Amino acid sequence: MTTPPQRWALIGTGTISRSIAADLARCAGAEAVVVHSRDPEKAARFATEFGIAKATADYAAILADDSIDAIYLATPFATHHRMSREALLAGKHVLVEKPMAMSTAEVADLFGLAAAQGVFLMEAMWMKFTPGFLRLREEVARGRIGEVRSVRASFGAPFPEGGSRWDLAASGGALLDQGIYPVTLAHALLGSPESISARGTTRADGLDLSEHFTFEYPGGAFAQGGSSMVEFLDLAASVNGTIGWIDIPPYFWGVRRLEIHAGATQESFERPEVVEFDEPGDGYVPMLSEVIRAIDAGMLQHPEHDANATVDVFTLLDEIMFQVRQSAGAQP
Repeated sequence: MTTPPQRWALIGTGTISRSIAADLARCAGAEAVVVHSRDPEKAARFATEFGIAKATADYAAILADDSIDAIYLATPFATHHRMSREALLAGKHVLVEKPMAMSTAEVADLFGLAAAQGVFLMEAMWMKFTPGFLRLREEVARGRIGEVRSVRASFGAPFPEGGSRWDLAASGGALLDQGIYPVTLAHALLGSPESISARGTTRADGLDLSEHFTFEYPGGAFAQGGSSMVEFLDLAASVNGTIGWIDIPPYFWGVRRLEIHAGATQESFERPEVVEFDEPGDGYVPMLSEVIRAIDAGMLQHPEHDANATVDVFTLLDEIMFQVRQSAGAQP
């Protein structure tokens, strides 16, 4: 028997929602049937552009509609916990844009509720589902560069002032918007550190503008990362081992290219193995396909980015934010 396509509601009409709408249309097994925006005209224009049957400004009506199976949520960060909670209580599967919430406590609350409701929940950490990231994990696992001893990654760009990323009540600044990627990369490859050191700059109200961090691991392994919304930081990453290293050129979170430096010393320096990945659309198809598959299989989490991984990353983000605000003299 053929499983009917999952019926998805897209909540939010921003840039990322546009990419998700286009890439969801490329996935088998699901279709976007309604789009929501607080502005009904924006919702209507979005629906027309992407061929979605219905547009609405009524979030409660979407949650009350038993024909809707899943919610993709891409609203301002500070609304993620509340709106995800409402969707989970309504029995909807939820894919929520990163960051899932504003704190470890909020993330743990959502996963607990999803388990109790028997529905799927995941943060949309698309980086971990790209073919390039999976190949990176494979190369590391088979010992291509030996034991991983360090990870370096950063994401900084001077964004024009204005919009939700500059609104403390709506977002959380550079760390939750950009820094989550280097933190997630370090955690995926080295796990949770035994100590953290972080410094940064904040606006007078506590909004973090930039930060850099070091994670220390047993035996001397370490990770270094940074994020900023007021200056450029290198948008590449590297994973470094005892017998080689792997460079991930900008933008490292898209993982479209790996440069594998391994083998004889001269060869590893001058002639790395270059592996390139050509993904359909905007890069979200692998993640969306996996979420569709997981929901059809009755899974409540996806093993590539499950509750434990998400909570661990947010524990690190909480500590970085605490130290940054302390170092800048802002309210923790």
